[in-house]
Amino acid sequence: MTGQPQRNAGPIHRAIVEVHAIHASHGGTEVLHGIDLSVGRGEVLAILGPSGSGKTTLLRCINALERPDSGTVRVDGVTLDYAGHVPGRSILALRRKTAMVFQSYNLFRNRTALRNVTEGLTVVRGVSRTQADRTARQALAAVRMETYADRYPSQLSGGQQQRVSIARALALKPDVILFDEPTSALDPERVGDVHDAIAAVADSGVTMVIVTHEVRFARSIATRVVFLDGGRILGQGTPEEIIDHPSSPRIAGFLRHVSPA
Repeated sequence: MTGQPQRNAGPIHRAIVEVHAIHASHGGTEVLHGIDLSVGRGEVLAILGPSGSGKTTLLRCINALERPDSGTVRVDGVTLDYAGHVPGRSILALRRKTAMVFQSYNLFRNRTALRNVTEGLTVVRGVSRTQADRTARQALAAVRMETYADRYPSQLSGGQQQRVSIARALALKPDVILFDEPTSALDPERVGDVHDAIAAVADSGVTMVIVTHEVRFARSIATRVVFLDGGRILGQGTPEEIIDHPSSPRIAGFLRHVSPA
């Protein structure tokens, strides 16, 4: 992504996402060790860390795609308390407040770009086809994909498919959009367009949580950076504090390893 100024943190808004004491395990191995995290409305939070640090698990716990062993997750007033039974209606209510952009696009191969974006509006939200089409075209335009509305995924590059998936999330008008390594499956020459699309969404004021391995991208887009290591938050702060001037030797070593000279 070129020419994008780093975003200032600005005033602190009330938390729209709150994660408290989240423990999660995979195959008997604890992946998250009591994570506490909050995200303010309008904030762009980037989560960095080595492979296996629990970044994707944390993201999926926020969206209730994974059930943690214990702890609570709250998104804009909807709380899931994993100390006991979590009602299905509460999970659905929380998911209506979030949207997820995956590594692998997850587009319907037999639907056009436009129909991929309208699907959630008509089927899940019950929006009329006319209104769904209008909203979908606006979302495609926001990521510069409006001229590809009638093309199928097989007719689009990886970067274009990912921009459609971002439009699909944006069209739902969620309280928060979660991005899981949104450029990791792309050829290097396609990455910039997706970065620009995500930056355009950030500029619109949408709250975003982005798991990424791209330090430069995190530096340019985030208002706050969290560094996760071994299932624990090792540091958090502004991009300058975490990326430019890390106080932790572990974070500094990671950045030297992954950042180009």
